Formats: sequence, C-alpha cells, structure tokens
Amino acid sequence: MTPKQAWALGLASLASFMMALDSLVVTTTLSTIRQDLAASVEELEWTVNSYNLTFAVLLLTGAALGDRFGRRRMFVVGLAVFTVASVACALSPSIGTLIAARALQGAGAALVLPLSLTLISALFPPQQRGKAMGLYLGITGLATFSGPFIGGAIAEGLAWQWIFWLNLPVGVLAILLTLRRVDESVGPNNRLDLGGVALVTVGAFGVVWGLVRGNAAGWGSAEVLGALVLGVVLLVAFVRWEQRAEAPMLPMRFFRARAFATANPANFCVFASLYGTLFFLAQYFQTVLGEGPLGAGLRLMPWTATLMVCAPIAGRLADKHGERTFVVVGLLLQTVGMGWIAAVADTDTGYLALLPALVVGGAGLTMAMPAAQKAVVGAVRPQEIGQASGAFMTLRILGGVFGVAVSVAVFAGVGGYASAEEFSAGFTAAMGAVAALAFTGMLAALGMPRRRPAASAVSVTTGGDRNG
Repeated sequence: MTPKQAWALGLASLASFMMALDSLVVTTTLSTIRQDLAASVEELEWTVNSYNLTFAVLLLTGAALGDRFGRRRMFVVGLAVFTVASVACALSPSIGTLIAARALQGAGAALVLPLSLTLISALFPPQQRGKAMGLYLGITGLATFSGPFIGGAIAEGLAWQWIFWLNLPVGVLAILLTLRRVDESVGPNNRLDLGGVALVTVGAFGVVWGLVRGNAAGWGSAEVLGALVLGVVLLVAFVRWEQRAEAPMLPMRFFRARAFATANPANFCVFASLYGTLFFLAQYFQTVLGEGPLGAGLRLMPWTATLMVCAPIAGRLADKHGERTFVVVGLLLQTVGMGWIAAVADTDTGYLALLPALVVGGAGLTMAMPAAQKAVVGAVRPQEIGQASGAFMTLRILGGVFGVAVSVAVFAGVGGYASAEEFSAGFTAAMGAVAALAFTGMLAALGMPRRRPAASAVSVTTGGDRNG
C-alpha cells in the first residue's frame, strides 16, 4: 500500500465511521432526550428516522455532485455540513430543532459515504480492492455494531449532547487532513443531470417516507399508499429519464452487468437483515433479560469482534476466489444464525444460548458485505465508480429502512411492550422475518458470476449503449 493509498483509506474509513456511528448511536440515549426535551414517542422516532431519511434519498445526488464538482471537494463539503449539524444537535433547545439538525446530518453523510467509497475504489486496482474494502467495512461496521453501546456509555457517563460534540474535533481534523493528503478527481460527466437528481430524490423520498410511516399511520392509509405509489412512479420515470439522458447520473447499462444487477439486491438484503436484527436485539437484552444500556451494548460486542476479525480476511480472500461464494455463504450463515435465535429466544433464555448464533450471523454478514461491494464497483469502469457507489450506498440504506419496517411490522402483529412475554413473542417473530430477508438475499446472490476476470467490467460496460 502506497502512502497515498493509506491516507485515502484511513480518512475515508474515519469519515465513514462517523456517519455510520451517528445512524445508531442515538438509540440508547432516547430516554434521556425524551426527559430533557419533553419529546413524544413519535418525535423520538423521528430523531432516529430523520437522519436515515435524508441520508437515503440524497445518496445518488451526493455521488453525482462529486463526479461533477470534484470528489475531494464535495467530500470535504459533506464533512463540513455533518460537523456543523452535529454542533447544532448538541446545542438543540427543543426536539424540533434536534430533528431538523439530524436531517442536516443525514444530508452531510449522503455526500461523504458514497465519495469515501469512490476515493478508495479509484486508488486501489481490482486485485487489491477487496482487501481495502474489507478494512474499510471493518471500521465502518464497528461503528454500526457499537453505536448503541457507545451511546449508552456516553449518556450514563457524561450527557447525551456529547455523542454529537465528539464529532467536532474529529470532523475538523478529517477536513484538514483530506485537503492536505488526498488528490482531487472528477467523474466522467461534466454536466449535472438535474432531471435525474429531481426524480430520484423525490421518488426515493416517497418510498422511504412510506416505509418509515407505515406502522404509525397504517399500511393501508392514504398517506402511506400515496407516498409509496408516488415514489415508485417517480423512480420508474427516473429509469426512463436515465435511458435517454445524454449525461445520466446512473447509466442503466450498468444493470447489463450480471455482477452489478445481482450483487445490489443481495446487498439490499444484507442490510435489511442487519438493521432489522440490530433494532430489536438491544431491546430484547433490556426488556426481556433485564440489562441496562451498557449491558445490552456489551452483549452485542461478539458481532463487533467478529466483524473486525473477519472483514479484512473475507475481502482479501474475495480478491483470490471471487465474490459470489462469500455473498452466498455469508447470507446463508446469517439465515442460520437468526433462525437459531428465533427458535430458542424466550423469557428464560440465557445469553450463552444466543452467543453462538450471534457469532455465526456476524461472521456471515462480515463475509457478504465486502464481497458484494467489490462486485458492484468492479462491474463498471474506474471513472464510473462514483456513480456505481451512489447506487450501492442508496440501496444499502434503503435496505436498512426496509428491514426495520418489516421487522417492526411483524413484531407489532404478534407482540408488544406490555410484558416480557409479549415482547419475547414479537421478538422471535421479527427474528424469523430477518432470517427470511437474509435467505432472499442468498437466492439473489446465486445469480452472481462465479468468477469474473478483472477486465470483464470494461467489456460489459462499453458495449453498444449510446450513453456510454
């Protein structure tokens, strides 16, 4: 690894860690926020969801802006927006201000995350990319898995505002080092696809809004059905627009590459299963097993340890043996692990009975994530990695939103919060749904190429398309 590669990988991973951490770190501080800011349950829900909402709907736009105006420049702009929004979160005098600041955080993250992946992918050749992505995802995944624990530790040891204040020095340092150590680069398009930006932003917003509001407003309500229908219609219009645009933000010819067309839905299911599991596991440890926020966070640590150990190894092996095996086997292990939890979890189940399933599921997700990511960016030409990264990240976050929505809907249909027994019943049903999501992703991954030579991406993406 050259110094330039090392700096880009380190800074991209640091920035990604910040973004991923803030998507979940607030979950174990909600009780304190409710007391300090007199928030209702729905307002607490939006404290979490406003971040994911703007994050998901602006990801493709963030990637397009980086390709047009400079990837390093927009990466730094995203870091600045995120850092300023973090300060606004810490200083929020009301829950409404906090929700708005969280939405602004999500907008900054939508610039940073796809461009962090682009910076890495552009500097590492295909034969090294899996290893680099394994390291990147290991650090990012650590934030995802440790977010509830870190939030609980800070809320109990200091105050909930400090989960946001910590972003200030880290964000400023990351900005200064990026300007000093990372070279500027641009994508293949010299024009911004304004029509595509508008259609995908509003369309994705409609779909995400419907998913987020489904349980609260009712899945058959006019609000939810209208949002979902409008979102789908606009996304279909986005596809048609991109097929005719002279400088599309997401060339539809990408989907002619089998690796791109199959690894993306598999990755969607990876994160649907991941977020659905994580949403309820910490609550199960607290509501049924009687642990506090710190205790619940500690019991999630086997996932963290598994990710840190396995992600770099899985990424390196995917370089040698191809991505398909790791995505398929990884999702199969997640299916087995979560099915195991669904079968044995009850009010009198000990933690040790769940520990093997956590390790198996964590290892499976760790195997699948870097391999799916490598397959997607390897299916396009190097100068188009920014566009592919935006699509990959968008589906990742939408997968997380979908996974939480599905698992919550299943939980609400079977159980509730009235007693440990009722929660346990809903929890096991939700884990069954999470296992089903992982199994669906495994079926999609079976369509991935067994072994794709490094040169095949160019041959797939350059043939016969007037947009390319």
